[in-house]
Formats: sequence, structure tokens, C-alpha cells
Amino acid sequence: MASLDSTGVPGLLFALLLVFDSDVLHVRGLEVTTGKVSSIEAMNGSTVLLPCTFSSCIGIHQLYFSWHYNNGTMQKLCDGVIPSEVAEPRVKVQHPRIEFVGSSKKHNISVLLWNITFEDEGEYTCFARNPKEKYRNHSTVFTLYVVDQMREVDNTLTVIIVSVLGGVIGIVIIVMVIKALVVQFLLKDDEKNKECLVNASGNDNTENGLTGAKADNKGTPKA
Repeated sequence: MASLDSTGVPGLLFALLLVFDSDVLHVRGLEVTTGKVSSIEAMNGSTVLLPCTFSSCIGIHQLYFSWHYNNGTMQKLCDGVIPSEVAEPRVKVQHPRIEFVGSSKKHNISVLLWNITFEDEGEYTCFARNPKEKYRNHSTVFTLYVVDQMREVDNTLTVIIVSVLGGVIGIVIIVMVIKALVVQFLLKDDEKNKECLVNASGNDNTENGLTGAKADNKGTPKA
């Protein structure tokens, strides 16, 4: 049976620590996200929000971030540095229609794009790099579609489903009301039947002479 020597045990422990440490770093690593949606459809001439937030469980220090527009070549829209989580970012905007609206306190590095045109359609990349995590970096893409007019949503199916459900609920309510009325009517009819039985029983006892039992018990009159 093979056994680990004195040099093998530390080596094994070191390997396990590396695996554990890599998992921890993976969980705690810097991440940026656009939220629940990764694209938007907006009208020509409107203003849109390009959302992006960052997170890091071990904190940030001199976090660098940037926005780029990909139209075949990567065009930088803005970039900045966040010294710490309590310090507001120092931002340099490099596009005339871009406005930074983020806040380090909310981990927000979103921007507004004003008066969009069809030329603005495409992919926008939000990038961040955190020196506190050995310069770990992460990026996410938000896609913008520019249209002449917003598409109308066909609610026909929804209306049909709501109408059917409303009809079914109405029928159920009507059936329950009718059932309640029938039960109430049957209870009243049952009470009447009981009263009739009681009255009939009293009449039968009278006819059988039960009410005159006292007269029968009287003694024979003396001569």
C-alpha cells in the first residue's frame, strides 16, 4: 500500500489551497453588468440610458472604467477612475452627446446618449479594471437598436385569454349563487315538512284518546 512521504503531504495541501483560493477569487472577482436587459430599441432622436454597474466583494481601489462604441472599430466614448467606494469618479467624456450619470456609492457607471441617430445603432461595451484584484478586468456589452417608430404590441391573444378567464369566473360565480339559493330553499322546505310532521303527530294522539286519559282514571261514581 502506497503512502505519502513528508514532501508529498505539503505538496498535496498546497494544491488543495490553490484550488480553494481560485474558487474564492472567482466568486469575489470584479464583475460588470447591464442588468436584466442587454439591449434596447429606441426611436431616432430620443435619449437613451446605457446601463452598467460593477460589483466586487473585496472592494475597489483606483477602479478604471470606460465605454466604447463598436462600429467596426472601437471608439472610446468616455473613461474614468474611481479612487475608492466613498469617492466620486473622475470622468473624462470624449463624445459630445455622452453624459456620465453614474455614482461610485451606487456602483453605477452608466451613461446617457443624447439625440440618438441611426448611426448610433450598434454595440456599446462597458469595461472595468480593479488594481486591488491584481488588475482583474471584466466587460459587458449593451446593444442599441434605432427605429423610426416603436412597434405596436399585438394584445389580441391577451384580450382573448382575459375574456375567457372572465367568462369562466362569471359562470362559476353564477353557479355558486344558484347553488346557495337552492340549498336555502331546500332547508326552508325541510323545516316546513318537520312542522307538518309535528302537527300531524299531535292530531293522531288526540284522535287516539291520549288527551282524555285523565277522565278514564276517575273512579266510578257512588250510587
